[in-house]
Amino acid sequence: MTGTGPRSQDGIDTTRPHPARVYDWFLGGKDNYPVDEELGRRIAEIDGGAPKAARANRAFMRRSTRILATERGIRQFLDIGTGIPTEPNLHQIAQSVAPDARVVYADNDPIVLAHASALLRGTPQGVTEYVQADARDPHAILDEAARVLDLDRPVALSLIALLHFIADEDGAHDLVDTLVGALAPGSCLVLSTMTADFEPENVRRGIAAYAAGGVTLVARSRADVGTFFEGLRLLEPGIVPVADWRPEEAPDGPVSLYGGVAVKP
Repeated sequence: MTGTGPRSQDGIDTTRPHPARVYDWFLGGKDNYPVDEELGRRIAEIDGGAPKAARANRAFMRRSTRILATERGIRQFLDIGTGIPTEPNLHQIAQSVAPDARVVYADNDPIVLAHASALLRGTPQGVTEYVQADARDPHAILDEAARVLDLDRPVALSLIALLHFIADEDGAHDLVDTLVGALAPGSCLVLSTMTADFEPENVRRGIAAYAAGGVTLVARSRADVGTFFEGLRLLEPGIVPVADWRPEEAPDGPVSLYGGVAVKP
């Protein structure tokens, strides 16, 4: 994608890198700008595993969605911080298992809004909707999601690669508590977030590179990640590097992202 100036006509700021667009670059996508590619290349030079981690994270999303739809019979999904559409996306996985699945995406990035039509191509039997909202306003997201989802029935809440952009002091735990608290028993929390447990120096340098681009990034230990699941029942294998969560093939070494899936009693 090529911008027409410092700020595109869609209100997309092309002067600063955006996490969703850098992530898109890691995945080999084309919905990013030179400033995003520049930061992506800088991160990849610091940590050659960053693109691999992005791919492993998307694979974790696909596996966890499929398992929740098949093994737990979940038919409603709320994906917050969805990012730029990639193939296959969450609704495609869920509706391939259950064509009547209902999916709500939420994001605050104008570029995601620009691609919302791609997010909305679901099955005729199901429902796929997009909400333009900030993750830091969970009440607004819940209000909009309730127009599509029945919050009195189980919902799979996906917070994939989101929380490492929200520090604890900025309300990361309040956000999760508010969202999970609004969901019915039997709902599931799917979460992945960055860690420095495996490659601390590379992650530290990556955080510094993001900070230089104006992006806050937080690394959490396994114990820290566990606090987001308090009061929930973790599914096996618990909190592990995303590539190790019920892999379909042998993982290619650990990546610096923890993932877990838990059920609300």
